[in-house]
Amino acid sequence: MKRILAIAAVAVIATAGGAVVGHWLFGNTNLVDAANAAPADSSAAVNQLWAAKVTNADGAPQSLAGFKGHPVVVNFWASWCGPCVEEMPSLSQLYKEYQKKGIAFVGVGVDSDKNIKAFLQKVPVSYPIYVAGFGGADLARAFGNNAGGLPYTVVIDAKGVVRSTKLGQIKPDELKRALDAL
Repeated sequence: MKRILAIAAVAVIATAGGAVVGHWLFGNTNLVDAANAAPADSSAAVNQLWAAKVTNADGAPQSLAGFKGHPVVVNFWASWCGPCVEEMPSLSQLYKEYQKKGIAFVGVGVDSDKNIKAFLQKVPVSYPIYVAGFGGADLARAFGNNAGGLPYTVVIDAKGVVRSTKLGQIKPDELKRALDAL
């Protein structure tokens, strides 16, 4: 009997694994949509962001409310996230290009202030970085990041409307198109 249960368990795991690999290899828009779904009420998510308790890398309390009324790119990231770190030079370059057009960029660290401070001492980032700790994952979820993955980037226009979201590394050309449409 134990052998039959063990075989059944292996079969269930293999089937589930095959389904995941199949979706990954062949694509399934339902998985992508579920992971990158627009929030039901983006204004609530934006208001939650403006009210979020964040700090700087030194642990001093900060506010994101100063970005209210401005177009802003919000990038949820962590120092331990390889794709997050890989995209930072592109985000820094885009920030330098688009700040002249009045578009702000903000990094929201889903990490500890200690880790982020150590990271920023090694890797220069041209846009402001804030620390939300693991509460940053809840903020990203409010914007539709149902998968809970990082990095997660949100483009918000000056009226507080979410214009685009991206789970995974940004593609600079795609982000430029979203920013040029603001």
